[in-house]
Amino acid sequence: HCGQDLVTPRIMEASLILLIIFALIFDFLNGVHDSSNIVATMISSRAIRPQIALLMTALANFVGPFIFGVAVATTIGNDIVAAEHINMMVLLAACFSAIFWNVLTWILGIPSSSSHAIIGGLIGAVVVKAGFKVLLIKGITKILIGLFASPVIGFVAGIIIANIVYLLSWKATPKINGVFKKLQVITSLGLALSHGTNDAQKTMGIITLGLVITGFQSTFHVPNWVVLACATAIAIGTALGGWQLIKTLGSKFYKIRPVHGFSSQITSAIVIIAASLLGSPVSTTQVVSSSIMGVGAAERMSKVRWGVAGEIMIAWVITIPATMLVGGLFYWLFQNALPALLALF
Repeated sequence: HCGQDLVTPRIMEASLILLIIFALIFDFLNGVHDSSNIVATMISSRAIRPQIALLMTALANFVGPFIFGVAVATTIGNDIVAAEHINMMVLLAACFSAIFWNVLTWILGIPSSSSHAIIGGLIGAVVVKAGFKVLLIKGITKILIGLFASPVIGFVAGIIIANIVYLLSWKATPKINGVFKKLQVITSLGLALSHGTNDAQKTMGIITLGLVITGFQSTFHVPNWVVLACATAIAIGTALGGWQLIKTLGSKFYKIRPVHGFSSQITSAIVIIAASLLGSPVSTTQVVSSSIMGVGAAERMSKVRWGVAGEIMIAWVITIPATMLVGGLFYWLFQNALPALLALF
């Protein structure tokens, strides 16, 4: 059942409908927010027209979860807190917290992490409900290691892969830029598949938890309709694109040429797909941003505008604490107001 605060079948059904709606809104905003990660370098290096890049990326985002499975959704559903300590108010508070943070950083043009936002919101709501003791420290540690190690891995891998690319094209003529532009079509598809595989699954995990808590499922497994709904929502969001964030990632670090776009995309895709297969939720924003910085640093350290990178890193660091606070606040508000509102349905 979903807790003493939501007990009647009608209220459980209404709360589940609300959860699905707002979880898909978060998923849609995740697509809008993170489309910049996938297409920014491709657009900035003039490899492909923006509208075609976004449409192609949206389709790959949709397909990703069907190819690589739902290991990340299982991690979100099982490894943060025991299911008996989660109710619908916790899940709704987590969604609202993540939506709030995504909209705020979208307006400000800051590439922040949707992964951090949803996990921070969930932890904050659970802590307000039942205290820190109910958190699964082993699982949370595993998740945090993945979230914070992945950008470091992306940066180092970006340096390595860029040096390999520079070495292989050492004596090439300027015509090699045309080759790198064409190759970006392939690498961007790989990156989009990895994004759909990792990011859409966080929403799948939240919705599936809701199905278990309300008794519509007896065990945690992601139904096909949840995979379809979440893949569709993130694909639509990606197709619309977050142009302000695209500008940040595509031009503020340094002037991106086709070789930079190709190297950063292949680096990001490898890191994110590997994490997805291991069931580790990572931030596409972090991985892509750090890969772009690594590729630039491989050419020369002074090429990267480290001041911009520092501002983005600050946003990464504060996202989980901020969304924990917001998630806890939303839970407190819902605990006092939501049952009365749901009773009106």
